[in-house]
Amino acid sequence: MSIILVLTLGFVFGAIIQYASLNKFNVISGLATLDDLAVAKAIALAIGIGVIILNIEIGLGFATYHTKPFLLGGIVLGGLLFGTGMAILGYCPGTLAISLGEGSVDALIGIFGGLVGGLVFTLMLPSIENILGPDLGELSLNSLVGTNATFYILIFIIGSLLVGISFWLHKLEKAKDHKWLYAGIALAILNPIMFISATTNRPIGASTSFPYFADLLTGVTQNSYFQMIEESGNWELIFLAGAFLAGLIISLVKKEFKFTLIHSNWEKYKGPSAAKRVVGAFVGGFILIVGARMAGGCTSGHILSGGMQLAISSLVFAVFTFIGLLATGRSFYKKSPHKQ
Repeated sequence: MSIILVLTLGFVFGAIIQYASLNKFNVISGLATLDDLAVAKAIALAIGIGVIILNIEIGLGFATYHTKPFLLGGIVLGGLLFGTGMAILGYCPGTLAISLGEGSVDALIGIFGGLVGGLVFTLMLPSIENILGPDLGELSLNSLVGTNATFYILIFIIGSLLVGISFWLHKLEKAKDHKWLYAGIALAILNPIMFISATTNRPIGASTSFPYFADLLTGVTQNSYFQMIEESGNWELIFLAGAFLAGLIISLVKKEFKFTLIHSNWEKYKGPSAAKRVVGAFVGGFILIVGARMAGGCTSGHILSGGMQLAISSLVFAVFTFIGLLATGRSFYKKSPHKQ
């Protein structure tokens, strides 16, 4: 597979996310406090449209399913940890690279935390494998119903319902910005393109690159886990390099590149302490990646890509991610804001 193709797809992904500001700390932490629903709207819309496009595409033989296994313990515990880390850090594995390109110093610290988390996960995996199970298999709507008329009727119903939910959330939020709408549509097109056997034959993903790169840097490669993630980790690292370039180049062209450690939403709730933000970003990144690897995916690889496949593991992961995100947002970002 051409490195240029993967870099280009990563760049397009980064440009889409950056266009709608879905990578911003203020936006993602705002979701944790339910003050900003842009990410939720874009994801619901992308999955809603994508589930129809992707499943028809697969039915026509242009692509195949890449369903993640339903490891019950890993999905539940990993989802809760992932949501917790996402709330504290204010980024997802994929958006870290984009925000780093824009000059967000806390994103860089979060990446360091994620690399340590990825390394620690590799080392502790043999001792925690029992709590990640049981493995209920690669369950999805297609595997449960089969490829028939009922299946296609259901994907249209579910897809339409998710699109409706995205617009309901928009009405509930009373926001005027429609960039989430265009970003959601673009993601709904990009992911199925990547699924096509003639392009990359794989979904969008990001979190596997963290243990892969960390293990590579430290030489912790003589284990079954590294061998299992080596191919996908390398692919995702190149993909995220493209996303980073999108963040960097577009922010420079728009003259918006700026080194930033403390974003306004963090200062609003946690104050101006640089040390507090450094610790929060590192710990958040660590928890985020440990959770993602326990579950076998993240926002892009599980919720977005798995959601489009109507994979049971991904849908359950999404539920527990939002539980962890909102619970942490409620306790971590308390309603006692500091003066600006």
